[in-house]
Amino acid sequence: MRIAIGQYVPGTSALHRADPRTKFVLTFAYMVVVMIADNYAAYLAAALYLGAAYVCARINVGKILRSLRPLIIMMVLTALLNLFFYRGTTVWIEIWKITIYKESALFALRMVLRIVLLVLGSSVLTYTTTSVMLTDGLESLFSPLKKIRFPVHEIAMMMSIALRFIPTFMDETDRIMKAQLARGSDFDSKNLISKIKSYIPILIPLFISAWRKAEELATAMNARCYRGGEGRTKFKVLKFTYIDLILVIITAALLAAVVLANHFV
Repeated sequence: MRIAIGQYVPGTSALHRADPRTKFVLTFAYMVVVMIADNYAAYLAAALYLGAAYVCARINVGKILRSLRPLIIMMVLTALLNLFFYRGTTVWIEIWKITIYKESALFALRMVLRIVLLVLGSSVLTYTTTSVMLTDGLESLFSPLKKIRFPVHEIAMMMSIALRFIPTFMDETDRIMKAQLARGSDFDSKNLISKIKSYIPILIPLFISAWRKAEELATAMNARCYRGGEGRTKFKVLKFTYIDLILVIITAALLAAVVLANHFV
């Protein structure tokens, strides 16, 4: 079975049992680490950290890599843009009026690595955290904003629902595309206008499906007497444990390793 980006994977690992607030903060810290990484040693440290996280969570990395197929186009475009528009000093390939520099090729590779690390790293959060815990974690982190009457619970609920709908819509898009292909649609046309037109039969059913699912969700929430965060109690109260402390220490070590790699490697 393919694991979609944003889909929760049940488990009892340390990452599954960690406090969602810790996972939110550490995910943000990891993304900062990837963004400031400036050489391959730093990227290697981030990749090892990410690999350890997936091993700890007992998630099949092969299935996750297959879920990255929708991002291949974005990664290819990113690589091509950096390859042809990033100026370097060492000419690597020169064909007619096209010049590719060694520095631009290395920079393009780093950008692709950055995209993969960011997507896989942020996905660990949703793979190991239920939608309820995501909402509770966000609400707890932004609870100080309640003093200025900011709708913390509602925003947290919207964000968690949006995250959970990502795999649903990816599966729905795949199903609609297969149905349109069976009807003779051509998505591989080289003509840009024809290619855009071919996606209209996908976008319209997808929009209708999204609207229908939103209505069903609203009906289900009303049936359960959902009235926002007012007067709402929690069955499971969030609390920090030794697992969170260990995760913080490991992430701090990663940050230190990347900073050192940037300065000394």
